[in-house]
Amino acid sequence: MSDSVPEAQARAEAEGPPADAPRPPYTPVEPEHVPTGPEYGPAGPAPLHVPRTPTGNTEVDAQLARLGDADHLATDGHLEVYEDVHRGLRDALTALDARPGPPAPPSTYRSRS
Repeated sequence: MSDSVPEAQARAEAEGPPADAPRPPYTPVEPEHVPTGPEYGPAGPAPLHVPRTPTGNTEVDAQLARLGDADHLATDGHLEVYEDVHRGLRDALTALDARPGPPAPPSTYRSRS
């Protein structure tokens, strides 16, 4: 006698029961214990530990360090920090243009009249 399953029987087992076969009634399974409580609530704010490389510009470095303040806030508080940092970086860039220095050389282009 052979231990192998005849090919037709193996195919029938692989296909599953016929479509018109009666199905057992559906019985939902109720969990025995549904965990509740603060230990299953959303996670609180956590530092991202994103490295911030110093740029050498104290104003810019101070603004980048300010990004770390968002690590201790909930997500809805991040926007205020990001906008403040953006404003500070924009001001630092604007200040670079306003710093006194040697006068700009005269333009070599002449306007046509």
